[in-house]
Amino acid sequence: MAFRKILWIFLVAASGIGVGACRKQQTAAPEEKMRVSVAYPQERAVTLYKEYPGYISSWNTVDIVARVSGYLQQSFFNSGALVKKGQLLFIIEPTLYEDAVEQAEAGVRNAQATLDYARNNYTRMKQARSSNAVSEIDLIQSRSNMQAAEASVAQAKAQLNTAKTNLGYCYIRSPYTGHIGLSAYAVGAYVPASASSTKLATVYQDSAVYAYFTIEDAQYLKIVENLRHKPTHDEDRLVEVFAKEISEPYIGRVDYLSPNIDLSTGTLTLRAAIDNPRGELKNGLYVVVRIKSGYDERATLVSNAAIGTDQLGKYLYVVGDDGKVSYRHIETGDVVDDTLCTVTGGIAPTERYVTRALLKVRDGMTVEPVLQNRN
Repeated sequence: MAFRKILWIFLVAASGIGVGACRKQQTAAPEEKMRVSVAYPQERAVTLYKEYPGYISSWNTVDIVARVSGYLQQSFFNSGALVKKGQLLFIIEPTLYEDAVEQAEAGVRNAQATLDYARNNYTRMKQARSSNAVSEIDLIQSRSNMQAAEASVAQAKAQLNTAKTNLGYCYIRSPYTGHIGLSAYAVGAYVPASASSTKLATVYQDSAVYAYFTIEDAQYLKIVENLRHKPTHDEDRLVEVFAKEISEPYIGRVDYLSPNIDLSTGTLTLRAAIDNPRGELKNGLYVVVRIKSGYDERATLVSNAAIGTDQLGKYLYVVGDDGKVSYRHIETGDVVDDTLCTVTGGIAPTERYVTRALLKVRDGMTVEPVLQNRN
């Protein structure tokens, strides 16, 4: 009996503790909802842009070639340095060509002397013929000799001009101001002049450069259609050119549009002219060209950082009036001001979307929205 009494007292006490615990659990405070930053999409007029890969080409690029053969006697530049228009770059052994000029000059003097004699002889023959002292055949012969001497003088002068031209080729100058590349021949090396011309160095006129890039034919037609609904201005030809390691963009102006579409690639080539006063843009440098592609008078914009990506594409977390989060697939367009993205479908301007803590929210959960902006 004593044992049953003790057991009964223990069970009553245990049941009392359980009831008390249940009552205490029922009176506990409800769990707080997570605070989540939300915002409304912006609505405003924007200018739309497209970015394309491109490359830089110098305004002019010329190979300095040898037109005559000989030993390279001197060079007057440092490779990679800026050279001025008309600056002497190379001297190829001129001795043989100086001798050729002297020979040609002597040939001109000899031909001129022959011509002077032939003219005087023809003058005397005409006088003698007037008195029938010589025959008509003698007069014709003297005139023919004079004409042959005149031709010889012209030929000698042409040979002299050729000799002087070849001598001039021994002194090679820069065709314009620009940066010069490595010399292909060292001083003292023999430079052969061939039919294909021997390259000595290359000069790049890069105080201004071109940026070449291509766009798809469909994108070209889309840009044309977008710009058709707004008056065009000269500023629409301006482009921004970015190099990966250069923070500030260069401003260029489109000055060429290919008149045809490349059938193998379905693209058009465009070219933008860019001032390059500091010489930072080098021939062959890969760049990004940003051009105006259209206008949207009433674009819907959301924070680019709030957009997630999964296998279905781009999405936002939208918060309803009841605080419930819902996953929403959206259609995105262009990036605006580097931080916003245009949305063409999936969210209305009157709906709120989650701007932060994307990894902490999930579809179907209830949150306490904290409004960040209202546009």
